[in-house]
Amino acid sequence: MRNYELAYIADPDLDEQALLSLEEKVKGWVLAAGGEVVKVDRWGKRRLTYAIKKRLEGFYTIVTATLPPRSSQAIERELRLSEQVLRYLITLQEAG
Repeated sequence: MRNYELAYIADPDLDEQALLSLEEKVKGWVLAAGGEVVKVDRWGKRRLTYAIKKRLEGFYTIVTATLPPRSSQAIERELRLSEQVLRYLITLQEAG
């Protein structure tokens, strides 16, 4: 198992319930990939550096998880297909 950090920016038009629902979906994708969610860090609504899909703000969320190697591809696919997610980034955390 490797440590990953999954960051995503959600649509600013989502209400609190929709944000929690999206967070649960992301946790479910991590579990379905054979991983485990270690920590969820909600940064809240922030201004974007540049417009993404004609949006100037977004809700930032950082999920720290442990995943088997190569399982991040399935999560990336789900994030790419989700219309609620403006941008995402999955990074491997170096042991150290």
